Amino acid sequence: MTDERTLLIRSDLDIVSARVEARDMAKAIGFGTIDQARIATAISELTRNIVLYAGEGRVILRAAERGVKQGIEVVCEDNGPGIEDVNLVMQDGYSTSRGLGMGLPGAKRLMDEFDIDSRLGEGTRITVRKWLR
Repeated sequence: MTDERTLLIRSDLDIVSARVEARDMAKAIGFGTIDQARIATAISELTRNIVLYAGEGRVILRAAERGVKQGIEVVCEDNGPGIEDVNLVMQDGYSTSRGLGMGLPGAKRLMDEFDIDSRLGEGTRITVRKWLR
């Protein structure tokens, strides 16, 4: 298993590729089917935001360890406009695209850890982790 993969995100095809890569890495790490689906779904939400709001960005997938815990870490980053009000976009039901997706709050619920760093005019970096149980 490769410990790290970096994927360029520019289109819906890249979103699908990121889902597949993440699912394959999660399986190799030892995640069950349900957690593989959770990870893939979170990545769909995060990469869709890259395409919609920044145009392009990248996803870094890596095996993660913390003490005896093992899991997967996903970093989604772009150089887009940034998020003006992070608290607002983290509210359930908030959408700027009128979409029906789960958005950032949904991605946060699917993963064990969620960290967002966004700066206006510079871009956004979201790091999520899922740990094996």
